Amino acid sequence: MKSPLLPRESLIAGAYGLGAMLILAALIVLGSRQLSHFDAALVGYTFASLFAMFGIVYRYSMWLQRPPTALYWRRGWQAFFTRRGRARNVGLMFRRLFSSFALNIFIWRRNWLRGAAHWLIMWGCVLAAAITFPLVFGWVHFEFADGSFERYRANIFGFSTFSFETDSLLGFLIFHGLVWASFLVIAGVMLAMRRRMRSHDALALQRFGEDLLPLIMLFAVSITGLMLVVSYSWMDGFAYEFLSITHAATVIFTLLWMPFGKFFHIFQRPAQLGVAFYKDAGQRGQQAICVRCEQPYASQLQVDDLIEVQRRLGYRYEFVTDRVDHYQRVCPRCRRISMALSQGKLWQESHGTAS
Repeated sequence: MKSPLLPRESLIAGAYGLGAMLILAALIVLGSRQLSHFDAALVGYTFASLFAMFGIVYRYSMWLQRPPTALYWRRGWQAFFTRRGRARNVGLMFRRLFSSFALNIFIWRRNWLRGAAHWLIMWGCVLAAAITFPLVFGWVHFEFADGSFERYRANIFGFSTFSFETDSLLGFLIFHGLVWASFLVIAGVMLAMRRRMRSHDALALQRFGEDLLPLIMLFAVSITGLMLVVSYSWMDGFAYEFLSITHAATVIFTLLWMPFGKFFHIFQRPAQLGVAFYKDAGQRGQQAICVRCEQPYASQLQVDDLIEVQRRLGYRYEFVTDRVDHYQRVCPRCRRISMALSQGKLWQESHGTAS
């Protein structure tokens, strides 16, 4: 019997990715009012975004189908929606979102330079994405209000919202939002590059594709975007066409590369919330007792789940004894002690045989 050309996991992930891409395409058509507010000059960005959507959802689906990730995912949701702690978990979720994602506290604790770099890059990218994608997809567009060239009206999904003076502070902040985002990203990239060039642990472990290329790409996107602003603001459009093509190439390359490189952790990181709730459930539940020293060493839920995952992955650590049924029932300290005792026993037997 011939094996299928594609494994079942790939087919499922491909279906999810294709579905997500079609949903995004439909939202672009609907949000731009049948493409009436869609800028054809931005079609390259749009197709790159659609491909990125397919790649991100495909890889995320493949990641979720791995036995350890699938179990963590399922247990995390079960722990979050437990009846007794549902209200408490909602409060914990917002607190963890604020501390871990908005402030990046866990990175600031490692090193202030690393925390500052990560925080600046993250918020610069968030601001740029919040501005760029709605404009590219035609979800947001601006038009002159009241037949005057002195006021703009913002339209969101084709619905008129607020208006503002073209020369007002609000207008200046809105139309230069990508400039502020670029400043944040460039400052963060410089701090990250400084660490990568001077920190001995970073120099020893870093790889070009995983550590340096993302920073180079972010810098290229930001600096070419700023050069466009300089061109049409202070240089009467000098080299604008060349700069616009260069900027488009850097952005499209970044979007196409996003599902395959380090940027994918942007979408993986929120799943850590489920792990935190899983750990909370384990701490509140029954604790596993070591069969050797009879001391608690982990949650019973975690030990049982670990045994299940190992079996699904094909690893067998069962013991053929009356007292212990699995290696995971022994705490880490007793494992080390047992290994040392076994090695000592073997050495004594070999030494006695040799003498």
